[in-house]
Amino acid sequence: MGRRAGRGRMTLQETAPVAPDTAPRSGPVEPPHRATAWPEARSRAARAGAEAHAARKGREPLGLPLGAALGRVLAGPLTALTDLPSFDTSAMDGWAVAGEGPWTVREEGAVLAGHAPAAALTEGEAVRIATGARVPPGATAVVRTEHSRTELSPAPPLLHALREVRHRQDIRPRGQECRAGDALLPAGTSVTPAVLGLAAAAGYDTLPVRPRPRVEVLVLGDELLAAGLPHEGLIRDALGPMLGPWCEALGTEPVTTRRIGDDAEELYAAVAGSTADLLITTGGTAAGPVDHLHRVLDAAGATLLVDGVKVRPGHPMLLARLTGPDGAVRHLVGLPGNPLAAVSGLLTLAEPLLAALRGTRHATDVTGEARHVPAGDEIQGHPHDTRLVPVVLRAGQAVPLHYNGPAMLRGIAAADGLAVVPPHGARTGRPLEILGLPWTTARTTTRPTGPAAQGACFT
Repeated sequence: MGRRAGRGRMTLQETAPVAPDTAPRSGPVEPPHRATAWPEARSRAARAGAEAHAARKGREPLGLPLGAALGRVLAGPLTALTDLPSFDTSAMDGWAVAGEGPWTVREEGAVLAGHAPAAALTEGEAVRIATGARVPPGATAVVRTEHSRTELSPAPPLLHALREVRHRQDIRPRGQECRAGDALLPAGTSVTPAVLGLAAAAGYDTLPVRPRPRVEVLVLGDELLAAGLPHEGLIRDALGPMLGPWCEALGTEPVTTRRIGDDAEELYAAVAGSTADLLITTGGTAAGPVDHLHRVLDAAGATLLVDGVKVRPGHPMLLARLTGPDGAVRHLVGLPGNPLAAVSGLLTLAEPLLAALRGTRHATDVTGEARHVPAGDEIQGHPHDTRLVPVVLRAGQAVPLHYNGPAMLRGIAAADGLAVVPPHGARTGRPLEILGLPWTTARTTTRPTGPAAQGACFT
């Protein structure tokens, strides 16, 4: 599953490092990467994250106010601190009644939510009540306003039901949803807006959540510009602005994004000195003259868990396990330098690893809850490898987008997800697994129906 290199030390006098598998040698030449099948690569990443999560369990949970806990993961089960509801309440606007009708209408004002409880009702009495108000003692049912009529004379007014009245109808009994001490949600649940609402109803002001995994991004290359227009062989860095926010959307704490030139020693120092839970690098994973990452990992004593994946774009991606300066186990995901290839590596290796590292439920099952959508058009495949193709979701189908080359971001910027296309491609109508993007869930049902959704760039 992995291979371990001997720990070495890099010095300024060393020759420029090259990937171990591409160093000159005698005998038959091996392929530069021991490529792993795409599903297995994702499973290995998830298992690596689960092992790291187990080692992190000693970390103290954070107690965050409800307003700051959105997107976090529960460190323990959410247990009800009170009965829900905590008293009998009216489920409807109408009348609280006692016994059989017709009922004499009590002269006092209506029973309102949040106000002091009303006096007990006696047999044959009725009092107006609002939704959510505490049901007076002695009440046997609530009659909805639209299911009743009031006879005003002779005094006192009488209330008549227009439908059969069942015992305890439209009364939410105390503890209907839960009793104090009931386990409402298990540890590992992602904190959504609905979870925040449930926690507030159950009596919580703060929530115990797990610390977020810390992620550091290293963007490699002498050719990258941080600002301005490309010129004289220099290009803009597209990955630096993208990867930190993407990782944050996956529920992590981005520590920093650093730019490092094609300098092996500077890269080694950054890798060996990082204290992040996950280090993400861009570029340097192949066998070019300045692709130093393999040799740096060898020198750092890393174990390669994945060294190349049978996927396009992004096949030179890698996953390594190493020991940080504090002795803790950490991981490095090496992404290819081409932007869409880097996205492929992020979704293939970093996302399942981080989901498991966060301890979210079912995180190690990377296929059990996969979403499958029929292909809206025929999609060309690779002869041997899986393809990840940007798609938009229209009328229940996955429509492939143009601009899906490894160096392009125009397709993924307009996409709802990436379709997992098997070797040799997929015919129209074939169900395809869709890798979702962390910001597209709410928008996938509101796509434009015309070609403007992708600037008329559909395949």
